[in-house]
Amino acid sequence: MSTADAARGGAGDALYRSLFDDAALFPPGNAPMGEALPAHRRYLDSSRAAYVGPFLVSDARVAELRAVLSREDGSHPPLEVVVTVPGGADGVAPAVGAVLADPALRLRGVEAAAPPGGAAGVAAALAAHLPDGSGEAGPADGYVEVSRQGGPEGVRADLEALAAAGRSAKFRTGGLTAQAHPAEDELAGFLYAAVGLGVPFKCTAGLHHAVRHTTAEGFEQHGFLNVLLATDTLVRGGTAADAAGVLADRDGKSLASRAAGLTAGEAAAVRAGFRSFGTCSIIEPLEDLVVLGALGP
Repeated sequence: MSTADAARGGAGDALYRSLFDDAALFPPGNAPMGEALPAHRRYLDSSRAAYVGPFLVSDARVAELRAVLSREDGSHPPLEVVVTVPGGADGVAPAVGAVLADPALRLRGVEAAAPPGGAAGVAAALAAHLPDGSGEAGPADGYVEVSRQGGPEGVRADLEALAAAGRSAKFRTGGLTAQAHPAEDELAGFLYAAVGLGVPFKCTAGLHHAVRHTTAEGFEQHGFLNVLLATDTLVRGGTAADAAGVLADRDGKSLASRAAGLTAGEAAAVRAGFRSFGTCSIIEPLEDLVVLGALGP
């Protein structure tokens, strides 16, 4: 923890700890397995290890990951992984089984996609197949990727289903096209519903930098610092419009200053809602926080 973090009661540590899930294998990074895995281990051995989440791998590539691990000398501890299952409920059981069968892997979670209105069915599959923590495997988190295609009402209905099932949500905040990036109002609506219903969530894609910006391709990309502070706004009782205003803010220094003003307890309340996000680069978001003064060099 930096001196600045310690001076404000550890708020920086609480706000950013385990925030960055390593999605190096996924677009637009598309790192080869033979590069992504050793890089992930280097991050875990670095001074920034506290901020690094688990290694993300799609169910289609678990066999490839296991093959790479089988060629190692066994000196590493089990690799903590979260498996993404784009095929939804039917893919949950084989994905879980493939990871649990390999002692070189430790299942931290499963993120399974749902069609519009299908969150309850995917949540049921997660409940049926995820380890509950009573065995050697330990507990694993289950996230249901809520489809944007259902519109605001459909997203709200799916979140209500997840609240009833006691499961967490995943929301797509970007992609390889402009349409894959939700506008401020759409993302704010999701955040407002999730916070109001008490549904923890994570984000995926598009949160490459700390602050809202326009890419060279013309994509309007959200900043993860904006999402953290929009969540804080909602935890404090703000409206969806208030959250949309925070998401639209491009003043990085102002956002960093507000984040620095959070107490450790307030930061923990934010992270109880916004659990993490997948990023194909661990280095870029951390560098952003250093530049903004949110983390020490």
